[in-house]
Amino acid sequence: MSNVTTLGIDLAKNVFHLHGVDRRGKVVLQKCVSRRALPSLMAKLAPCRVGIETCTGAHYWARVLRGYGHTVGMMSAQFVKPYVKSNKNDRNDAEAICEAVSRPTMRFVTPKSIEQQDIQSLHRIRQRLVQQRTTLVNQLRGLLSEYGVVLPRGISHIRGRLPGVLEDGDNELTMFGRELFNELYEEYRALNDRITGYERKIQQVFKQSEACQRLAAVEGIGPLTATALVAAVGDAHEFTSGREMAAWLGLVPRQCSTGGKPRLLGISKRGDRYLRTLLIHGARAAIQHADRKTDARSQWVSRLRERRGKNIASVALANKNARVCWALMSRGEAYQYAP
Repeated sequence: MSNVTTLGIDLAKNVFHLHGVDRRGKVVLQKCVSRRALPSLMAKLAPCRVGIETCTGAHYWARVLRGYGHTVGMMSAQFVKPYVKSNKNDRNDAEAICEAVSRPTMRFVTPKSIEQQDIQSLHRIRQRLVQQRTTLVNQLRGLLSEYGVVLPRGISHIRGRLPGVLEDGDNELTMFGRELFNELYEEYRALNDRITGYERKIQQVFKQSEACQRLAAVEGIGPLTATALVAAVGDAHEFTSGREMAAWLGLVPRQCSTGGKPRLLGISKRGDRYLRTLLIHGARAAIQHADRKTDARSQWVSRLRERRGKNIASVALANKNARVCWALMSRGEAYQYAP
C-alpha cells in the first residue's frame, strides 16, 4: 500500500472497490472494502491522487479524503465511461476511474462545501414542493372540469376562485364532492405555506451573503437565482471564462461540425437544469421591461427580440447574465450599469 500513487474508488452505498497503481502504472492494490472500513484504510494510506465519480455522497467522501491528505479528483461519469475496458462491474469501474484521474486533460468537479450543500438542499426541497403544488392545481382544475366548473390556468385563480366555487349552490357539486375538493384546497394551502416558509429561508441566506447581493444587481437575477448560483458554482475560478461557465450551464449552441465546416444547433441543455431554468425565467422577466428603458443593454435585448423572437432573446440574455455573474464572482466586483 505504501507504493500507491494513484487510486480509483468506485463509490457505492455500502461496498467500495479500490484499484491502485504505483508511479510506473503497475497494479499494486485491488480491494473491496465496506463503508465503515474505508476511512481507516485511507488514513493508513500514504497521500496519493484519488479519483472518484460524481454520485450520491461524492462530495462528502471528497471532503473526508482531503482530510487525510489525499488529492481528490472528482469526475463526471460520462468522462470515465470511455476508460471501461470490458464489461461493466464495480472492479472494472474502479480501474477505469484510476485510469481517468491520471489523464492530464481530464475535467474535474470541485467538491462542494457543507454550506453550499445546505443551500442546495433548501432549493431542492422548495423545488419538490412547487412541483407537488403544480400537480395538485392541475388535478383540481381537471376534476372540476368534469363537473362543468372551468377555472383559468394559474395558481392565483385556484386561490381566489375555488372558495367561491365550493360555496356556490347552483353548480353540480354534491356535498361529498365539496368535501373532497375542500380537502384538496386545504392541502394546497398547506403546500403554499411551506413554500412560503422555504422562500423566507432563502431570503435570509440572500441577506447574509454579500456575493448573492452583488449578483442580484444584474437585471434578471433575483435572490432565488443568486443563491442557487453561489451554491452550485462556489469558486468561479474553476472556470477559465464566462463562456465556459455558460457552456457548463448548457446555454451555448451544440456543435456538429466536420470537414472544417462549422454547424451550430440549439443550446446543449447540459449541466444543472434547475439553475438554467431560473436564469431563463429571470431573463424573460427582464425582457418584459426592456422596451421601457433606454440603456444599451435594454436596447440590445429589444432589437434581438424583434429580430429573433422572445424565446431566443430570453436564452441569449440568460447566457449574457451567466457570463456577467462569472465576472462578478471571479473578480469580486460590483455590477456596473451600462449607460
